[in-house]
Amino acid sequence: MKMLTIALLALTGLVGVATEPALAEKTEITDVTGRRVELELPAKRVLLGEARQVHVVAAVKGDKTFETIVGWRDDLVKKDADTYVSYRDRFPDIEKLPRFGYVGNGTFDLEAAIALKPDVLTLNLESVKAAEEASLVEKAEAAGIAVVYLDFRVDPEKNTEDSIALLGKIFAAEDQAKKLADYRRAQIARVTDRLAAAKPAFPKVFIERSPGISGDVACCRTFGPVNFGRMVELGGGHNIGSDAITGTFGDLNPEQLVVADPDHVIVTGANWAAESDVNQFVNVGPGADPKAARQRLADLMRRPAFPGLKAVKQNQVHAIWHQFYGNPYDFVAIQQFAKWFHPQLFADLDAEETFRDFHRKFLPVAYRTGYFISLEAGDM
Repeated sequence: MKMLTIALLALTGLVGVATEPALAEKTEITDVTGRRVELELPAKRVLLGEARQVHVVAAVKGDKTFETIVGWRDDLVKKDADTYVSYRDRFPDIEKLPRFGYVGNGTFDLEAAIALKPDVLTLNLESVKAAEEASLVEKAEAAGIAVVYLDFRVDPEKNTEDSIALLGKIFAAEDQAKKLADYRRAQIARVTDRLAAAKPAFPKVFIERSPGISGDVACCRTFGPVNFGRMVELGGGHNIGSDAITGTFGDLNPEQLVVADPDHVIVTGANWAAESDVNQFVNVGPGADPKAARQRLADLMRRPAFPGLKAVKQNQVHAIWHQFYGNPYDFVAIQQFAKWFHPQLFADLDAEETFRDFHRKFLPVAYRTGYFISLEAGDM
């Protein structure tokens, strides 16, 4: 959306007009980078530097999710379109909510942000370098905008609970933020406690990051020991990407995959139709068609290096919603991994029922199935 359009929407009052929740006062908070940030809490006007942060805001604000949000990045529409539709159906006015994209240096148009007159701008940790190069924090602060960094992706094990707490403070929902963190922790413990007691052998797992979204579909972009790689480990699997990659993401070559010969292959997917140039990704997520998703997954397993793998021969091939990698719903992925890797040990665990329960307790949108699928006999 053009800066002018954003400014006009803000000025005409179509969006971002919220009832003041309470008398604000200056408070100092510490974001995930260790920066001390002074701002008035509760914030009256919030600009989400990543729209997918709404997954957390919704869990702590419920029916009042958009009460104080004055704008957001365009990533929810592009990278998680089905979730956007769920929230648009529940909150139709979000179609009027100003959206902005990123520009040349990896940051966004600060003039557009300033036009919306936010009190606070929330950014993701991975944007620190680009923001520093553009002096974004200094320019924002000069305009009276506090910048707060959050992280649900780079090191979620370290930063997720702190990030939830920060959003709880910004949105005057600290009690609900604590309930969210407690719920997540308890659901992860349902897996890790049982694994610690049973001490089963961990199967080898290859998890591929968003194959079929762009360019060719040759493998093998994967995860190191954090993010989805860590979720695999918490779910009772050995992430083979961690044997070669130290960071969040990296590439294995097909020969490494063949030599590792994993017991399970998992691909991440979502509805990326708005930005994909090849449309060969596996569409899993809210309301996804399982038959179509299995067909895409089977097609990906016909690429070189895959047909001879043990996992493919034994039909241990799965797809999971990519967006679990960037929000505190990771407990659902961990439970589903545990079910795939140790079906007898976790025979009573139902990740889908857990996610349905989470929606009932925390979210203002209804649960829709489709977040994970596995190949079935005859799919290949």
